[in-house]
Amino acid sequence: MAYVDGFVLPVPKKNIAAYTRIARLAGKVWREHGALEYRECVADDVKPGKWTSFPQSVKLKKDEVVFFSWIVYKSRAHRDRVLAKVMKDERITAMMEPGAMPFDTKRMIWGGFKVAVSL
Repeated sequence: MAYVDGFVLPVPKKNIAAYTRIARLAGKVWREHGALEYRECVADDVKPGKWTSFPQSVKLKKDEVVFFSWIVYKSRAHRDRVLAKVMKDERITAMMEPGAMPFDTKRMIWGGFKVAVSL
């Protein structure tokens, strides 16, 4: 069954264009190294909750918007192989320099997930 890496992150509204440029390049790199799917989605109908929500999960500030992103792989083993190649790719390592990202990386949430239902 497929495997998914998921991400939730806050992006300053003034940096959306810069973030989407980086995301396009990252998606290209992931796909070149074997990822099946790469998606970056900007919040459109996401409200703060009473106890929890996407905005609360990243401590969203007034001048920011939430991005919800995912990458699909054949399996966990496939993800591990793709990720090893991606992390060695110079296009990605350049992005990982301190201050290179147009958002607060300390408030990004990510993790790997086994697909439980696929229709």
